[in-house]
Amino acid sequence: MVLENQTLITGFILLGFSDLSQQVQQFLFVMLFIFYILAVMGNLVVFTILMMDPILHTPMFFFLRNLSFLEICFTTVTIPRTLANFLLEDRSISFLGCSLQMYFAFFFGSEEGVLLGIMAYDRYVAICNPLRYSFLMSNKRCIYLAVGSWMMCLVLQFGQITFILSLPFCRSKVIHHFFCDITPVLKLSCTDTYLNDIVRFATSVVFLLLPFLIILSSYIYIMSTVLKMNSKDGRNKAFSTCASHLTAVTLFYGTTMLVYLQPSVGYADERIFAVIYCLVNPMLNPLIYSLRSKEVKGALRRRTLKIMSRFRL
Repeated sequence: MVLENQTLITGFILLGFSDLSQQVQQFLFVMLFIFYILAVMGNLVVFTILMMDPILHTPMFFFLRNLSFLEICFTTVTIPRTLANFLLEDRSISFLGCSLQMYFAFFFGSEEGVLLGIMAYDRYVAICNPLRYSFLMSNKRCIYLAVGSWMMCLVLQFGQITFILSLPFCRSKVIHHFFCDITPVLKLSCTDTYLNDIVRFATSVVFLLLPFLIILSSYIYIMSTVLKMNSKDGRNKAFSTCASHLTAVTLFYGTTMLVYLQPSVGYADERIFAVIYCLVNPMLNPLIYSLRSKEVKGALRRRTLKIMSRFRL
């Protein structure tokens, strides 16, 4: 119940890392800035290479191209504003600005969870059902999977964020985070958020737990199939193909599930995990996929040599 003397809030203040010493904040600013540039440039290079090289127009790299584009958008939603808050005394953010940041952060974040699940299914079909791969993962089916996942995240996250924004906020203006995350925003509401917490948990199950279970079951079948292979080279190739995806899965789900699938997380822990899945993961994914994929490295080498030959002329 809203108290009579409470005033409805029209904006918030992002506390960010202002509770830390000035030296630590300066170090964090430099680190986050470098990581952000590396994340954007790395994913942009991978996205461009995958778009321009016809050899890489396969289902696996189609989804990797989606992932690279998604990572650029995901990290750009949160990190530039965080960097600006290091330099500005005014850390306020409007209600509309906070709403948009929260929506797009969860839209892109949930899409990444679904996309990693689709990529695991792609690897399952390629290794366990290679003869049916061209049929099960045809270009049309891949487009349907991609468009369907984007639309599902778009609609469901819109519903969740709209439900949260319908609440009155009158307890405090301070968000104990470096971006407008759902949990710290809900703590500012002056009404009971029990239903919102249920919706938040259910949404996390749909976009995190279910894709994780799909990934887990896919790799159980993959490991079973790989271990039955007679060819050592075949086993090594299969393990190499899946290793990059497993690394990305471990980084993403290991942090997001700790934050969104348990009742409460400490403020310091939540910020650390958020930096990992908002910035460190997007920065490492291009390195993980590029260094472990011979096709991507070969395409990058061909594109580099082509550019260098133009300069020579």
